Amino acid sequence: MRVTGFPELGRTRVMGVVNVTPDSFSDGGRHADAADAVRHGRRLLDEGADLLDVGGESTRPGAQRVPEQEERRRVLPVVAALAASGAVVSVDTTRASVAVAALEVGAQLVNDVSGGLADPDMLPAVAAGAVAYVAMHWRGPSIDMQSRAAYDDVVHEVGAELLERRAAAVAAGIDPQRLLLDPGLGFGKDAGHNWGLLSRLPELAALGQPLLVGASRKAFLGELLAAPTGERRPTDGRDAAGAAVTVLAAQAGAWAVRVHDVRSSADAVRVVAAVAAAAAVS
Repeated sequence: MRVTGFPELGRTRVMGVVNVTPDSFSDGGRHADAADAVRHGRRLLDEGADLLDVGGESTRPGAQRVPEQEERRRVLPVVAALAASGAVVSVDTTRASVAVAALEVGAQLVNDVSGGLADPDMLPAVAAGAVAYVAMHWRGPSIDMQSRAAYDDVVHEVGAELLERRAAAVAAGIDPQRLLLDPGLGFGKDAGHNWGLLSRLPELAALGQPLLVGASRKAFLGELLAAPTGERRPTDGRDAAGAAVTVLAAQAGAWAVRVHDVRSSADAVRVVAAVAAAAAVS
């Protein structure tokens, strides 16, 4: 599906993750310094990222909030530098004030893991900015979100709750052609819920909005790949599994996948697109 403001590529986009945090589950804060984060973002572009998602607050299970000024300090210089170099930049935040400040320095998309529920000013701010917006499925803050992982039919319930966020976004003035949905793998969901969502991605795509899928390096992949002793595969050993998820998402027509290891997913989306193109003329 098309998103206003973004050219059609004929394939799923690859969103590279740029964490400007000291406590990221995936990279241990290796890019917490702004200059390091900018260099990392440029490496991801060289490896095939179509856009970069810059975040200054960890959303891993159990994470504590950081003060607004600290989030701004972490994020804004990185967004500004990457946007100035020509990158398409998304800001990963649940705060309207941070989103607005990031848009002012060049961000073109707001990726909100709360879907507008964490900050009542978010949806009106995005509408005023006339930019693309990702509303993720969210049942509560990171500190206790896993306590809310209770579903009778996870796909049906996540889909229904995403439609509620779509309705709220549109009511706030966000153009439906700029609105994306994210099923929120790992957010208030256990491994079984995540696999259930991945197994039925076409049903989520049928909601009628472009999808962003983010499975990269998450715990359920580590559980799947656990050692015989039961120890989870470390985060940096989960990228091949993440690329497999990218294939599933691309086959389901996802607009983008959010990943840490860009090169493998950039290759994967091109393979899926080539197979689809061949099938269309055969």
